[in-house]
Amino acid sequence: MPAVQSLLPSVRAITYLTPLREGGSLPAIMEADDLGTYVVKFTGAGQGAKALVAEIIVGELARAVGIRTPDLALIEVAGELGRSEPDFEVQELVLASAGVNLAVDYLPGSIGFDASISVPAEEASRIVWLDALVANVDRSARNTNLLLWHRDLWAIDHGACLRFHHAWGDPQRFARSAYRYDDHVLAAVGDPRSVHDQLSSVITGELLDTITALVPDAWLSPDADRPDPNAPADADAARVAYRDYLLARLDSATEWLP
Repeated sequence: MPAVQSLLPSVRAITYLTPLREGGSLPAIMEADDLGTYVVKFTGAGQGAKALVAEIIVGELARAVGIRTPDLALIEVAGELGRSEPDFEVQELVLASAGVNLAVDYLPGSIGFDASISVPAEEASRIVWLDALVANVDRSARNTNLLLWHRDLWAIDHGACLRFHHAWGDPQRFARSAYRYDDHVLAAVGDPRSVHDQLSSVITGELLDTITALVPDAWLSPDADRPDPNAPADADAARVAYRDYLLARLDSATEWLP
């Protein structure tokens, strides 16, 4: 299995190129000082930092279990970079997101996946299994969040996963919740039971500690604007909570496997 990054690269945005209006969070394509081009997801968007936390945790879990997903980086964005965009909404978003945001490696020339494209059963099974583990509600035929790039399938956009962190509560409730396979774009091709033993052995407490350490402390701190009495008290407690929720989910696999 591919190794998970021990540290996310840090880059600085130098040019705002264009907004991506397909998604509700209004990410943007930006150029950075490492000469790379990235899809930037902003802390000031609707779901705030929690969506970026999910992007990192689930993206790196995907990498760990052998699913292709774009490389991630932390990107410093200056508020004035949005001023070249005539849309006032974009200007407001970039200004509200000044500071560290999430950069996802841009895959130029990629095309959106649709059901007419053939996917090997083992590859589909990995994706369906991971989506069931993290309760991904955003991999339907309407919105696949899959790209075809250089003839390979790439999984993107994991901000809608890990729904428990929007209302912290009992880990066991999340652990035992069923998953809707009938809405998954690859459910007819992939069987998560066929890869469960292999993939579940990869996801250990040690791996989850490594992955959650990639998330900036500020994104894990309690949300002062939306206080939740059940939320972890600080960033370190949040990392422990994510690990415990996901390990509990693994332990209850019989409840969510088809």
